[in-house]
Amino acid sequence: MEATPSTWLRGRGLVVGGLKFGQVIVRFYPSPSQRLHPASCRIRHRNFSLNAKRQPAKKINLERTTNRKFQSSGDNDSDPSKLSKDSTIDTIQETASNEHDPIVIEAGHANGKDYNNSSPPNEVISLDDDTIESARESSYSDENSSDIDGGDQLSGIHLEDLVGMIRHAEKNIHLLNQARIRALEDLEKILSEKEELQGQINTLEMKLAETNERLKVVAQEKIHVELLEDQLEKLRNELSSRGSNEENTQDKNSSVSSSQIDLIDSFSQELDLLRAENMSLKDELQVLKAQLGNIRETDQRVQMLEEERLTMESSLKELEFKLAASHEDISKISSLKSECKSLYEKVEDLQTLLDKATKQADHASLVLQENQEIQKKVDRLEESLKEADVYRLSTEKMQQYNELMQQKIKLLDERLQRSDEEIHSYVQLYQDSMKEFQDTVDNLKEENKKKEQDTSVNDKPWAFWSNLFLIVDGWVLEKKISVDQAKLLREMIWNRDEGICDAYILSKEKNEREIIATFLKLTSSTTGERLHVIHIAAEMAPVAKVGGLGDVVTGLSKALQKKGHLVEIILPKYDCMRHELVRDLKLLDVPVESYFDGHLFKNKIWVGTVEGLPVYFIEPQHPSRFFSRGQFYGERDDFKRFSFFSRAALELLLQAGKRPDIIHCHDWQTAFVAPLYWDLYVAKGLNSARICFTCHNFEYQGAATASDLESCGLDVYQLNRPDRMQDNSAKDRVNPVKGAIVFSNIVTTVSPSYAQEVRTAQGGQGLHGTLNSHSKKFVGILNGIDTDAWNPATDPLLEVQYNSSDIEGKAENKEALRRQLGISSADLRQPLVACITRLVPQKGVHLIRHAIYRTLELGGQFVLLGSSPVPQIQESCREFEDIENHFRTHEHARLLLKYDESLAHLIYAASDMFIIPSIFEPCGLTQMIAMRYGAIPIVRKTGGLNDSVFDVDDDTIPVHFRNGFTFLTADEQSFSNALERAFHHYKHDADGWKQLVQRDMRIDFSWDTSSLLYEELYAKSVARARAANRT
Repeated sequence: MEATPSTWLRGRGLVVGGLKFGQVIVRFYPSPSQRLHPASCRIRHRNFSLNAKRQPAKKINLERTTNRKFQSSGDNDSDPSKLSKDSTIDTIQETASNEHDPIVIEAGHANGKDYNNSSPPNEVISLDDDTIESARESSYSDENSSDIDGGDQLSGIHLEDLVGMIRHAEKNIHLLNQARIRALEDLEKILSEKEELQGQINTLEMKLAETNERLKVVAQEKIHVELLEDQLEKLRNELSSRGSNEENTQDKNSSVSSSQIDLIDSFSQELDLLRAENMSLKDELQVLKAQLGNIRETDQRVQMLEEERLTMESSLKELEFKLAASHEDISKISSLKSECKSLYEKVEDLQTLLDKATKQADHASLVLQENQEIQKKVDRLEESLKEADVYRLSTEKMQQYNELMQQKIKLLDERLQRSDEEIHSYVQLYQDSMKEFQDTVDNLKEENKKKEQDTSVNDKPWAFWSNLFLIVDGWVLEKKISVDQAKLLREMIWNRDEGICDAYILSKEKNEREIIATFLKLTSSTTGERLHVIHIAAEMAPVAKVGGLGDVVTGLSKALQKKGHLVEIILPKYDCMRHELVRDLKLLDVPVESYFDGHLFKNKIWVGTVEGLPVYFIEPQHPSRFFSRGQFYGERDDFKRFSFFSRAALELLLQAGKRPDIIHCHDWQTAFVAPLYWDLYVAKGLNSARICFTCHNFEYQGAATASDLESCGLDVYQLNRPDRMQDNSAKDRVNPVKGAIVFSNIVTTVSPSYAQEVRTAQGGQGLHGTLNSHSKKFVGILNGIDTDAWNPATDPLLEVQYNSSDIEGKAENKEALRRQLGISSADLRQPLVACITRLVPQKGVHLIRHAIYRTLELGGQFVLLGSSPVPQIQESCREFEDIENHFRTHEHARLLLKYDESLAHLIYAASDMFIIPSIFEPCGLTQMIAMRYGAIPIVRKTGGLNDSVFDVDDDTIPVHFRNGFTFLTADEQSFSNALERAFHHYKHDADGWKQLVQRDMRIDFSWDTSSLLYEELYAKSVARARAANRT
């Protein structure tokens, strides 16, 4: 059984207190009932009374000294590992130059009783250890030499702490050994006592058997006496009836009766004796039973001692293991310290060289300035000479003056030449120093590169492999490698081949042509069995997110990537997307041309990684500037914008030579991919994939006039038919969602309940007939959430992080939100109800309005964070704007008509309840996020809400699945009933509410389960396609 030292000491009745790095005070107090004797130590006796203060103990100072000596107060060996069970440890005091807290170890009994070889209470034991002393001296040997590095001081302090810990560990091991020896002695004594008691038990058992036999004989004799008494009574009756005439017979009978009476008297006496003996035997039996109980108690004590011995042995082994680990840590720290010191010495040498070179350069600069001044003087002299030549006089003085000037000029020239030579030497010296410095830096870089190369391939992040994918795709689009070569390289990257990883690291400093040549050498033979999935979508969180679609694309892609599949995403390059969240965003050299409106238009292809996933961004070079309008949706020509994008995405796959297994398109914006793929691109050679279409909300279908379909190159005459893309409500309109349902191999939606609802006339939005016709390939899969992004234990946007085991952080986040919004904090237990939503009719805005007022009536607080993403629907927010103004200064309510990501995280963490009264809800992610953060959901039973929230009061559902409050009818009365039940649970069952919060936080809403279902659908569809191709 594993046990930490502190746990063992508590189990033995010992208390350890005051353990620190700088000051360690350990006290052992054995309990009175403990039979283990304390470690035998030579001690210093202290007298104290109940009211007297403790006398100061002798101290061991752990301070570093140059010449360290320990002074022992006794004559015994101080090494704890060599002490026998009768050896002693002398009190040791070590004095140092500077001040540090002492280490004192006290051992004493809780009472004043004396045991064998036990020590008086409140003893003081001071420790000594030569091994620890030598380790500490070696760890501080370099400290007194210089104080250049604060890092050496810090590592020394850490080493000092480790040495102190090792010292106490070894002392505790010694104490445990002593206690173990005492326990073994006690155990031997108890075993001998047990043997003696066992002999007495055997004797008593023999006596008991004899007594039982005698009791049996006495019982038989008693029965015989009773029979004789009966016979005597009968004889007496016969004699009385016969009369006095028969004297002979009477004499005979009297003689017989007298003899029988004597016999009876003897039997009665013997019976009384037996009864007395029986009573004595019973008393002896009671005594034996009492002794037997004592023996059993002794056995139990023996068993307890044996268990304690085993526990001490396990604790001793654990302490020995920790001691060995501590020695290993000391050796590692010593090696690191020496390595660090050598590195600092190198840096100091480099700094010295650099300072020297800098000084030389400064001096050279000064000399250069002087030479420039001299040169100016020379120039002025030359000018003077020229003037002298003009005004030359024929006199002798002038000639002498000229000669003198020539001599000065000559001297100046010589001086200038010497200065130039000196400057050149200084510059050369500076260049040599810089070269030496650069060589040292290059060596350090080479060492770092070697360390990077030693990193395991499996430790490389997904962003590394995604970047390799994008590099290879750029090469094939730019026609620098062939499609087959690109396929082989992709498979090697897909399989995380160590060779391609090493080749990329080694060729970082090379030009692109050399890198390509290095990569092509690796394309010998490689194959992969995993799936290649490409998502074509209009959104992706967090770079281009409007609703839940962006979260699904990112979450599903990351989950599939973790399972080993190759996943890529193709998005429009919006001008309003968050470019700063795309890593390594770059433009490929070669544009991709795609057909639209009878012309070929170029598209710029950008590549980058988002959340570790490779992403392609298509920027159309179309005069209409389709995706440079400052918003994602809501344009009048959205049909043309996204039909253009869908064809450009397939053109990119074709020209890049990709052979995906699955092309997954989402919602009506990319529903054009399915008919485009089968009608146009299969014939062009892009024929390896199966099409999967996911509709996240059937309310948005993107229907338009049939003639608009011609722009992307589809045949309107062939597709505007009832069994293909013709809208079910108008013959002159086409429906992209219907076309995707017809032309896709897999059709999914975002929850099982929503899949059933849309197959009815009420929920199908006109597509129920089409869905029922293709029901075999239609399935509902509940979405998941990104549990890394939505994790209260690591969320940086929270005031305090917390988890399901410790939910106290929710109260602190609640208080932080109240301060931020300016609502009352008077009642900490006042329930806080929250709602984060889009203010559209689908979300049940009339019930949200009702919830505000009803929450306040029930004594709660309400917070709303909501906005309308589409301009045409913003008129529905005017009513909420009036409500917002009404509650602007209210102490228990706040309405925030916007979306704020950081505030949303804080609201999830602070709220006690979370309402989602949707009229219909395909999946819903807010209820999953709310439960992840410990907010209990109150939802209407529809769509994905019905698949993820189960009522607390529903007895038909197992208790461990109940996680919230639900209502069925979308009216105020039903909603109020659910809200009131939630308030009742919160106010009257605090423990039950806490358990409900913790249960909700532990529910797994990650993409792991959902991605398995998608993976199964993909694999089955691909397998059917391959089987069909073989036949």
